[in-house]
Amino acid sequence: MRQDSSAGTTAFTVLLALSFCHMLNDMMQSLLAAIYPILKTNYSLDFGQIGLLTLTFQLTASLLQPWVGFYTDKHPKPFSLVLGMCSTFCGLILLATASSYPLLLAGAAVVGMGSSVFHPESSRVARMASGGRFGLAQSVFQVGGNSGTAFGPLLAALIVVPNGQGSVAWFSAAALIAAMVLWRVGLWYREARAAAAAKGAAAAAVSPVPRRRVMVTLGLLALLVFSKNVYMASMTSYYTFYLMETFHLSVRASQIYLFIFLGSVAAGTLIGGPVGDRFGRKVVIWISILGVLPFTLMLPYANLFWTPILTVIIGLVLASAFSAIVVYGQELVPGKVGTIAGLFFGFSFGVAGLGAAVLGEVADVHGIRFVYHVCAFLPAIGLLTAFLPNIEKDKLEARRAAKAQAQ
Repeated sequence: MRQDSSAGTTAFTVLLALSFCHMLNDMMQSLLAAIYPILKTNYSLDFGQIGLLTLTFQLTASLLQPWVGFYTDKHPKPFSLVLGMCSTFCGLILLATASSYPLLLAGAAVVGMGSSVFHPESSRVARMASGGRFGLAQSVFQVGGNSGTAFGPLLAALIVVPNGQGSVAWFSAAALIAAMVLWRVGLWYREARAAAAAKGAAAAAVSPVPRRRVMVTLGLLALLVFSKNVYMASMTSYYTFYLMETFHLSVRASQIYLFIFLGSVAAGTLIGGPVGDRFGRKVVIWISILGVLPFTLMLPYANLFWTPILTVIIGLVLASAFSAIVVYGQELVPGKVGTIAGLFFGFSFGVAGLGAAVLGEVADVHGIRFVYHVCAFLPAIGLLTAFLPNIEKDKLEARRAAKAQAQ
């Protein structure tokens, strides 16, 4: 890969390679949720056990991510991405060959470990390749993941449903392809770091807001991520069951509807970053989270015609938030790119896992439809966006103050 990471130049080859690998990574991971109906039948699982599978995957994917990001901020590892992909490979093989529920849990855990390495380091490389267009870089990187998450259920419907649980192993070939591409990305990453070191270390960046307010703001961002990801967990884990129970669709038909929803999520992710670069991250966060509230409130009452239309709108709008939140956090705490990426990716995975587990128990007690009546109010948490500082404005004022002081 050509070395073109100089200031103001976006290394699109690297970004596209990362996005491609993110697509393969999340496609493989999304197979777990996509085969839930098969596992539920084969192992006589209840919704609580389905939720525990999601929780196991999400916790191993979430708890390690901030630590991986924190460690690699201090000790970058250009080829750790390859190791993460190998973990996903092993997890898929375990899921395909599992003969009991505990082995399914182990397979989900190993797949999650691969994710815990892949996401924070890939986010760091994407920022390095951004050429200053941070929102665009995060969106290009993340849209690969969303696309993979969307393709997973579709491929499961076409391949896994007709051929059974063992066919999950066929997808391990994607892990090998991704590992080869990530090896080349690792070479670029090593060269880019060496080039940056040759130019001399950059001056330490300072947050545009006071330290105490930084912590409060991170807490607010965490609540916004909670709102977004618990709602997304209700869709990715239980939307197929909702469609089958409410509209009596088949497993294959319900997975196609899930694919349509996840496709809208991918489109929203791609849109959110560039819009944030142009109009500010806070504007995107406002619109993307609070803006879906009317549609989530209507969804539980919609018929089969309106349900996919509403879910496409929800996916398109709600997904635009995450790129903006990650870049906002990285600008809030400059110099901690991996830590912030790991924190938000990890927190989003963990919250989604806990949410899926809790919602599974709720569905067992009150029914799957009740879940969507409850989750409909989650986007109201978007009102907290009003308390986020305007970082773009604060940075401009800080520059003016520093310039005036220098004079």
